[in-house]
Amino acid sequence: KMPLDINLFRAHAGGNPDLIRESQRKRFAPVELVDQIIATDEKWRLLTGSIDDLKKQRNLVQKDVATKKKSNEPCDDLVAKIKSIGDEIIAAELAQKNAKAEVDSMLNKIGNLVDPSVPVSQDEDKDNLVVRTWGNPRDPAGLLNHHDLLWRVGGYEPERGSQVAGHRGYFLKDVGVLLNQAFINYGIAFLRARGYTVLQPPYMMKKDVMAGVAQLEQFDEELYKVGGDGDDKYLIATSEQPICAYHMGEWMEEKALPLRYSGISTCFRKEAGSHGKDTWGIFRVHQFEKVEQFAIVEGDLAVSQQMQEEMIRTAEEFYQSLGFPYHVISIVSGALNNAAIKKLDLETWFPGYNSYRELVSCSNCTDYQSRSMEIRCGIKKLGDREKKYVHMLNATLCATGRAICCLLETYQEPDGVRIPEVLVPFMGGLTFLPFVRDGRTDTTPKDKAAAPPAKPA
Repeated sequence: KMPLDINLFRAHAGGNPDLIRESQRKRFAPVELVDQIIATDEKWRLLTGSIDDLKKQRNLVQKDVATKKKSNEPCDDLVAKIKSIGDEIIAAELAQKNAKAEVDSMLNKIGNLVDPSVPVSQDEDKDNLVVRTWGNPRDPAGLLNHHDLLWRVGGYEPERGSQVAGHRGYFLKDVGVLLNQAFINYGIAFLRARGYTVLQPPYMMKKDVMAGVAQLEQFDEELYKVGGDGDDKYLIATSEQPICAYHMGEWMEEKALPLRYSGISTCFRKEAGSHGKDTWGIFRVHQFEKVEQFAIVEGDLAVSQQMQEEMIRTAEEFYQSLGFPYHVISIVSGALNNAAIKKLDLETWFPGYNSYRELVSCSNCTDYQSRSMEIRCGIKKLGDREKKYVHMLNATLCATGRAICCLLETYQEPDGVRIPEVLVPFMGGLTFLPFVRDGRTDTTPKDKAAAPPAKPA
């Protein structure tokens, strides 16, 4: 199960290894890995040819032995030769198997081919490219942050949560629960009105399936391992992961595409690489709810590029309906995960934090994940060099905790928080959340400083 087609590395077979090298350079990832793959693949091909030749030799000798035995002629030397060739085949097949495993292991470390429109840099703070903006950011002067606001409206209990669950643990309470469920239900309604099929996936995945959709470093930094029934399983970090495997092993007709799914799930993340970031509030936590967009289209780059634009526009319409000012940015090449050729983030304005913060991440993964999951499309015609795989895309619609944070900061008033009109029906008619207790004293986080703005297009 290879995320990139091995034929792309084979110049002699019409591939273009320079394209992969250039993409690796853009990712600031090891370029020499491409040459190591090519060399090991060549070794595998030579061994494959050698095994075929040895088997032909053995067949010829076996025919000679059969002829001599019919004539009652001595053939001990030929029998010994058959055994000798057989030993050579066994050794060559072992070397071939090891070479194949080595190639596959290295292939899994090569990222998808970076889209030409992606800004080339490793510095997200300086070089993320602003694609467009919407709304008028509220002046932060005199405004409170989401941590303090959620406490004042009686929406959560952080200390009680951390006593039960440890660092970043929390209880949502009363209006905090209402807000969380309102965003889930509004998100579902919003996507169903746009032709999405709603899926609530399993929250645990088998290790071999998770390995097909998650990068190696995610297992260490992000995923929680669950034991107990004899087989290791992993808690999902996003519904994208199980939905990637929803059609595993299937062959789709192109006329049945595109497929649009809305994943509704709790998500679990260790956040091991985020030590010290957003240490209070519910912006960055180990457990949260999320409404996800997931699309499957035919294996055509122009089609998946068009779908990525559609998905980010859907997210924009969602936040416009809520009245959250935002900008859309194209993420720099060095910050892309291996699967994505391009990632667009939607960051909304947090006036209490005095900066834009990420609420949506929208990625075009082309056939990187579908190769691993063996999800194909179309009919393989005579003369086709390779199988055609579907393209897969994912985009957040609403990570509810972060949306709650933005709502609180955006709609705060001196004595409480207004509910945006579109959310009122999902809040049981509530239009205003009054403050029910005094503010907190720990209202200035260590990472309070606003992030530098992204570079304009």
